[in-house]
Amino acid sequence: MNLVAYVDGGSLGNPGSAGVGVVIEGSLGERITIAKWIGQQDNNVAEYLALVEALQCALALKARKLHVYSDSEVIVRQMLGAYNCRSPRLYSLHWICRKLARSIEFSISHIGREKNREANRLASSAARNRRAKIDYVGESFEALAV
Repeated sequence: MNLVAYVDGGSLGNPGSAGVGVVIEGSLGERITIAKWIGQQDNNVAEYLALVEALQCALALKARKLHVYSDSEVIVRQMLGAYNCRSPRLYSLHWICRKLARSIEFSISHIGREKNREANRLASSAARNRRAKIDYVGESFEALAV
């Protein structure tokens, strides 16, 4: 199974109430949307936690490939190795993402915020409402509903 994910994380204040938004699409029209409140965090931690969420979901679905789109240039460049991750608060999250990414055929690229609106909306909603919501469409994604 090949998946595409759109990820975003954000906080109301920096740090502040934070949320992640993830949209995962399968090649047969399957779709998962995730909005999850992650407590009091800063923007970069939220961005990394959104990527962790997408990677864990792809692995749970036994996906072969995952391509991630993110509007965080820092996260994308760090994952591609163009920027070093020197921040102590981000290093462990970066390490977890790299480890998870090695378990799958992984790629990541930067997109503008205007092309990542749904993931942004999910992250903002989670940060405002302080709750989690997961929706799915498609039989192959039903395993995650259990």
